[in-house]
Amino acid sequence: MPAYLLILVAIATRLLPHAGWMNFTAVTGALLYFGARRSWREMLAPLAALMATDYILTAFIYHFPFHFAGYLPTWAWYLAAMALGQILLKSKTTFWRVAAGVVLGPTSFWLVSNYAVWAESGMYSRTREGLIQCFVAGIPFYRNDLAATAVVAGLAFGVPVLMRRMNEARSLAQPAR
Repeated sequence: MPAYLLILVAIATRLLPHAGWMNFTAVTGALLYFGARRSWREMLAPLAALMATDYILTAFIYHFPFHFAGYLPTWAWYLAAMALGQILLKSKTTFWRVAAGVVLGPTSFWLVSNYAVWAESGMYSRTREGLIQCFVAGIPFYRNDLAATAVVAGLAFGVPVLMRRMNEARSLAQPAR
């Protein structure tokens, strides 16, 4: 249940007005957590919800034409982020594995999304310099995605560990009867 709730938080962070936040959303952290806590069969629901969110944002919030093919790299990345959580964090969740997910998730999105923008949008010249400009323009979004993922994944994976340790300490502190 917490994995589904975190997906709803991720969607809310995308839909709430966040002008100036430049990609400070719970999406990457939520996808990592979902992948780590749920089965492969359950990944279609969050994928569909995020796809619908992309459509709503594009067509109704930003008032741009929606081009299905333009979102294929993003949607493939959503699945890849859940797969990363599944592969990296499902069998064993440690600080270092979560830290690796926090770095790999946003970095992979930055690489995939900026390459797709460079290759398909026409905003940048199709030269090495244009590709570099595109990646440089994405750095503020990458930085904020990295920070947001660290916060969300840190809370999602860390709070249960903290609660368990606090309960263990409390039970050890109580006198035996």
